[in-house]
Amino acid sequence: MRLASAMHNGRATYGIVVGDRLIDLGRSIGSQYPDLRSLLAAGPALLGQLREQDAGIPLDQVTFLPVIPNPDKIFCVGLNYRSHVAETGRTESEKPAIFIRFAASQIGHGEPMLRPKVSTDFDYEGELALVIGKRGRYIPRERALDYVAGYSCYNDGSLRDWQRHTHQWTPGKNFPATGSFGPWLVTADEIPDPTKLELTTRLNGQTVQSSSLDLLIFSIPEIIEYCSAWSELVPGDVIVTGTPGGVGFKRTPPLFMKPGDITEVEISGIGTLRNPIADEAV
Repeated sequence: MRLASAMHNGRATYGIVVGDRLIDLGRSIGSQYPDLRSLLAAGPALLGQLREQDAGIPLDQVTFLPVIPNPDKIFCVGLNYRSHVAETGRTESEKPAIFIRFAASQIGHGEPMLRPKVSTDFDYEGELALVIGKRGRYIPRERALDYVAGYSCYNDGSLRDWQRHTHQWTPGKNFPATGSFGPWLVTADEIPDPTKLELTTRLNGQTVQSSSLDLLIFSIPEIIEYCSAWSELVPGDVIVTGTPGGVGFKRTPPLFMKPGDITEVEISGIGTLRNPIADEAV
């Protein structure tokens, strides 16, 4: 099942993506489950009962929102592919390197990622994102995938100069509308083994990153185990698992995103997250 959040005629909603249409669950069950996060919290049994209730809204009539517009937490894992560690000249860490994104730093599929007026070093990072489906603390890695509601694509757009102001990465990762998340969530029952997925990032049609998910240094179960030890995970929490080598700031010359560019993050079995690049309005 594919689940998405969107705007339609000025109204925020969510639903099931079937072909080229969105079955509007926000209209039918929104009084009980006002957003996708609350629907996921109700559990997989409810998802299994959902049916195509109407003809749906054509996707070209909606504006996609981030899959989870209002997550309680967004955890991002840095330096989680050896190819990316090598190109940055860093060394592998003993534990996952975690930083936090804010919800306001995200936009949905098709919406412009904004290059802020204070920087031109706007870089792409194609990644797999997972969404937590049930509450948990101290989750053992052998049961970690039971806590995943589903998977999506993510572009962890990064302002490299601001990221490197200090040893903390937070400023360069949290400018408004610099990250994208979507286009939808594919439920975990359709992806029993995320290590079999393939990730490709393209800039203006040129492949700039390509990797299989089995090359993560810290696996998805390890990341969930680690994050749940120091923070209780709740439905709708997002974990962005890291980017492979090929980022723009390590190329010669550097390859940064600029207004007019189109970036795409494609993951097999999920879909393609596509966003234009624009300058922040001043």
